[in-house]
Amino acid sequence: MNGGPVPRGDLLALTTGKLAALTNRGLVKRAVKELNRSAPEVTVDDTGTVHGAFPDGTAASLPIGGLDVGACSCPAISVCRHLIGLVVAYQQYQQLPELPAGPTDPGAAPASPRSTSARSNPDARNSHTIWSPGSFTDEQLTGRIGSASMAAARRVARAGYLARVRRPAPNDPVPSVDLGSATVRFLVPHDLGFVHTGVSGGRDDVVALAVWACRAADERSPGSAEVRIVVGGPSDASASGLEAALGLADRVVRDGAVHVGQGIASAIVEQRRILEAAGLRWPLLALDELADQLAAYQRRDARYRPATLAGLVLELYARHRAASDGGDRRRLWVLGTDEQAEIPMRKVTLHSLGCRVSAVDARRAVEIFCADPDSATVLVLRRDWDAASDGALAHQRIAGATIEALATGTVVTESAVRSASRAVRLVTGRLAHTTVYPWRGQWDGLPDAIRVRSVEALGAELEALPPRLVRPRISADLVRVVTVADVPSVDYSPGQQRLDAVVLDPHGGDAVVTTTYTGAAPGRLDAVAAAMKGAHGRVRYVSGVVRRRAGKVVIDPLAIATDRTIVVPDLAPAVTRHLKSGSVGKPDPVVAAIEESRGLLCEVAHLGLLHLPAAYPERLRDAARGLTATGLRRVAEAVDDFATAVGTDPGDKAVQAWIDAFLRVDVTLDLL
Repeated sequence: MNGGPVPRGDLLALTTGKLAALTNRGLVKRAVKELNRSAPEVTVDDTGTVHGAFPDGTAASLPIGGLDVGACSCPAISVCRHLIGLVVAYQQYQQLPELPAGPTDPGAAPASPRSTSARSNPDARNSHTIWSPGSFTDEQLTGRIGSASMAAARRVARAGYLARVRRPAPNDPVPSVDLGSATVRFLVPHDLGFVHTGVSGGRDDVVALAVWACRAADERSPGSAEVRIVVGGPSDASASGLEAALGLADRVVRDGAVHVGQGIASAIVEQRRILEAAGLRWPLLALDELADQLAAYQRRDARYRPATLAGLVLELYARHRAASDGGDRRRLWVLGTDEQAEIPMRKVTLHSLGCRVSAVDARRAVEIFCADPDSATVLVLRRDWDAASDGALAHQRIAGATIEALATGTVVTESAVRSASRAVRLVTGRLAHTTVYPWRGQWDGLPDAIRVRSVEALGAELEALPPRLVRPRISADLVRVVTVADVPSVDYSPGQQRLDAVVLDPHGGDAVVTTTYTGAAPGRLDAVAAAMKGAHGRVRYVSGVVRRRAGKVVIDPLAIATDRTIVVPDLAPAVTRHLKSGSVGKPDPVVAAIEESRGLLCEVAHLGLLHLPAAYPERLRDAARGLTATGLRRVAEAVDDFATAVGTDPGDKAVQAWIDAFLRVDVTLDLL
């Protein structure tokens, strides 16, 4: 091979996994298979362009700047197997130990507008290279994505957007930025030619948004492995943008779902337009759910829940307060971004983490949770059916695959559409293609953002989160896969219909797997008990929704992986042979006092301040006395103040007192 003085570090840094992310796994496998049969003749010219002459007469070339600038004489209209084969062939001809060290300075000058470096560290393919995508300049970005995409990115930045920046680590050397509806990964150090966005449709503006997020993170939190950050936005914003929507919330608090009437529907439609135009994604989703709850009450639909309605009204008030208190940047955390609601994904591989089944009357709803290892996020696939019997639910189909297969296997699809809240749907049609493979223990390779090795570290992460009411409305944000070394105890309480199992991580840290009975999944309890007691082999992982309660990490299980199989409790048959009474304790008196107060406060959204029964204030005072007895004096004072404000003609003071009391109660319950 005739090589130049400097080897192509960008090509040497491309592992087969990175090539698969940029193209697809099947194409990489085919290219490697053909390469093993007959390798091309590889040459490199003075410009650094790699040329390959294949035995079948095909000629391919790879200039500096990425796979998409490569050229091939075959009929393919995009990156083909010959270009992939040329990358692998070039790597085979190079000796990595002989490569000179590449630049480690984030400000190193680029080799071209589309590639900031033609060199690489000798161990760039496998080592932890310290670098930041924030070092790319706007000129380099413009050369890579074009002026039109840069203009689109600047429009988003003017409104402000939320990002999660993950820096390179030894076990995950690829820096990434999660933008809600897209996750951008910089696969090759110091090179813009190899960026994986995971979305289709020419959304190159996300590359600029990701670089700017890294830039901001480098300025504000240079030493953190992971940074949640607000980028851009107005420099002076004292208002939240929810002022008009709060008038609607006041109406619900004063009149309640019982008396608000059907006329509120038109007001909701108008407020929805305002929030959508302003790009306030999280309040918009809350308003949609609030509208669904009011409509369900009008239809006398069993999906109506007074506690759910009250929580949604409170969320609007809480987001307004949090956005107004702190000005320009905090408001973007709690109000969402103007990212488009849905965005199509490129070919993606999703590993199922189990499912959750719920029911309203004869209706069954299923949420299937899937890990996307490329973006280190968990996505949710939702679907419901009318009059589906429990026994047949596992055999219902989505995009041609059964619920059971989707909940236990690996999904490879080219027809996924992802929303800003990380919900995903599978498009069906003649051109849509989705394949589901059976369980093969794929959780071993999940990234650290999903797979938990230390319960103690997880507890610290949960404790640092802001209150639930003002977090981004991201589905499955707290779904994790927890590594299990041992299960020392499994206890069942028949009275509470609850199963508690203590699990230990490899470091000895303990968490509690807690699940309760539901008619929508009658076999859930027994399935968890059987798996935890070793009926299917040694427990290796538990996936579930994690939270903190009374200082402990609690896992609501979605699936349990053993060394032989995967168990999805919500799809298990209804049996009880593994349930035996244990030593589950009595309800925590502090939690019981808080929940009693919350239930009383939720009645306001149902009945309305103007229509509360005469005995209601005294019931509030009784609840306040119960809170005082448990030591929650400040919460008790807020509840007691609301009881005083409730009178024959409650006005704005009573509304504000209800908000204050409900916020204290709800946040306290969230922190227990």
